[in-house]
Amino acid sequence: MTRQLISSGSQFEHDIGYSRAVVDGEWIFVSGTTGFNYDTMTISDNLLEQADQCLKNIQSALKQAGSDFADVVRVMYILPDAARFPDCWPILRKYLGAVRPAATMISAGLSDPRMQIEIQVTARKRTP
Repeated sequence: MTRQLISSGSQFEHDIGYSRAVVDGEWIFVSGTTGFNYDTMTISDNLLEQADQCLKNIQSALKQAGSDFADVVRVMYILPDAARFPDCWPILRKYLGAVRPAATMISAGLSDPRMQIEIQVTARKRTP
């Protein structure tokens, strides 16, 4: 069974010592992903823009792993302010509404006060 490490190029991955995603056989584990644009290392102050960028970052990792949102089986949403979660639903539905993975939302502090949401997914590649 092969193991593949996927990087977004984020300095965070280097500094902290983790991968954006790990592919282990048919499984893809995408790390908690925030709304940073990794090309510019900037982050919007708008929650919905952050949620959208999170999912774009996750989509990029999934594509590098030979997968896409259709393979996502589990998602975890982490927000410092649980009351803001319903605001995100239209964005989340846009990417995962047809997939409907098992989901959890927790409220917890994030490592940078600019971060308003973090999303983690697990996917399983389908055999063609």
